[in-house]
Amino acid sequence: MAAHFGRLRKGAATTAVAAVAVAALSASQAPGVTADDPGRQTAGSDSSADGAGGGTATGNSPYYTDLPPLNSPTATPAPGGAGGTGADAESDIPATVLDAYKQAEASLRESKPGCNLPWQLLAAIGKVESGHARGGRVDADGTTYRPILGPVLNGQGFANISDTDNGAYDSDTRHDRAVGPMQFIPSTWEWAGRDGNGDGAKNPNNIYDAALAAGHYLCRFDHDMSVQSEMNASILSYNNSTAYLNTVLSWLDSYRRGTHRVPDGTGSIPSHRSDTPAVTVPGPTPPVTRTPAPEPSEPGGKDPSGPATPPSTPGTPSTPGTPSTPPSKPPTTPPTTPRPTPTDTVHHLEDAGTGKLTATAGDTFTRKITARAETKPGRAVAKVRVRFTVVGDTDAVFAGGESVATVTTDSAGKATAPALVAGEKTGDFTVRATVVGRSVPALDYTATVTARQADALARTGDTAPTCTPGAEFADQVEVKATYKGAVAGGVAATATLVKSAEDATANDKGPYFKDADGNAVRTLTGLRTDAAGLLKLPKLYADDTVGTYLLRVTTTGGATLTVELKVAAAAS
Repeated sequence: MAAHFGRLRKGAATTAVAAVAVAALSASQAPGVTADDPGRQTAGSDSSADGAGGGTATGNSPYYTDLPPLNSPTATPAPGGAGGTGADAESDIPATVLDAYKQAEASLRESKPGCNLPWQLLAAIGKVESGHARGGRVDADGTTYRPILGPVLNGQGFANISDTDNGAYDSDTRHDRAVGPMQFIPSTWEWAGRDGNGDGAKNPNNIYDAALAAGHYLCRFDHDMSVQSEMNASILSYNNSTAYLNTVLSWLDSYRRGTHRVPDGTGSIPSHRSDTPAVTVPGPTPPVTRTPAPEPSEPGGKDPSGPATPPSTPGTPSTPGTPSTPPSKPPTTPPTTPRPTPTDTVHHLEDAGTGKLTATAGDTFTRKITARAETKPGRAVAKVRVRFTVVGDTDAVFAGGESVATVTTDSAGKATAPALVAGEKTGDFTVRATVVGRSVPALDYTATVTARQADALARTGDTAPTCTPGAEFADQVEVKATYKGAVAGGVAATATLVKSAEDATANDKGPYFKDADGNAVRTLTGLRTDAAGLLKLPKLYADDTVGTYLLRVTTTGGATLTVELKVAAAAS
């Protein structure tokens, strides 16, 4: 962003000031955007992806309008993990929420590298939509303590969207409401929802699921976030408003200049919403503008903005001579400092005796990956969530079919990932261990998948293949592969009609196979034995040359079998 428009101060912004700020934002439209009515945009093709119909991710629900401070925050967290104070506090992002944004960026980098999605864009939208899940009021798995619901979309000041989920997500069977920290309406979540934390569910009130879904939503239509006009179009498809676009871009610019990671539940919560006009409280003193504070975000939670001071009644003097109530005696016991959560004590991850990770394609790795969470001096840290992620060009997965698994460390600080199952792709790949909610260097493990092998081949028939010149061999050659005496299924093989026992190059005459176009070929690659270790070769044909020829079959692992083929004139 080239400029910021300041920040509306809590308890000090009048309706007129708010109107001026919104007008200033609306006047500063981003490239490729045109206004069609106050506060709304036309951004080209904003329809939902995958044929899910038109509309926006949020149904154009209300959002927070607070802007970041003009001063640039520092990128270094304050001592003890707390964020800054005053204006700097606006750059605070709760630890688990920040981890979710970064995990989503990493996932999209793998699945949609052309999108170039920065996590700061997800953070900007998360700030504007829910104040980072109401200041990070989430549990250890990233799920909000209470569902975050937008207003009822009943057409009274908002869009009119009849119920689409039978109340499954928003508990409303008449109309829809935007749901979760990224504020998806149910009809959009139905196709855009993702499982970001690997628990097998797609929960719009889980920040990992919601952040990953938001990333995929923004990246649809092959949009590239490094192109400003395409980023603008994606943001406007999320909420079709000029002011919304400019507010998100302001936070994006601020987060790119620096952020503070703070403990969950301690993040600041915005106080100004696009649907809430300022409320003027009358009194003998100059009017004080108050904006209703957000509802508590968890059971028993306190209103983060604190109680409002009731105004005095005009014209009612205080009773003279009545002394004020003396202040209560301060407590003698000083307040205790909250103990850091286990995640805040982790300094690094160490390998806990995993060993060499090697498996044959399709088999389960015999060793499991085990990481140990430790403090800086090397002491074990229990009850820490460690995420294991399969990375690289591989189809290997953890038992159960997932590529991500989250495990909590035991009393010895160890987290053991589920068993790895090798796919069909051979070669090396990486399993990355990270600490959830903590900026700790990742610990990478290298795993290797080797091809299936056979050490012996044998024919299944005894008849020597024979043929007359220019005819077709009556019997197809079939072989069986074994490895250490056991059936060797899925083993790659090659069949070649060689020149001689000493010369393994392909012959230029004699028997041949046919390709899809009917052309003669004398080498076949990409063959593979079936589950029973059997391989039946395609039909063989003879040219007009008589003689004895050799067919050689080889497999991964070194098994070789040579079969004699005879082409002779028919007996008179």
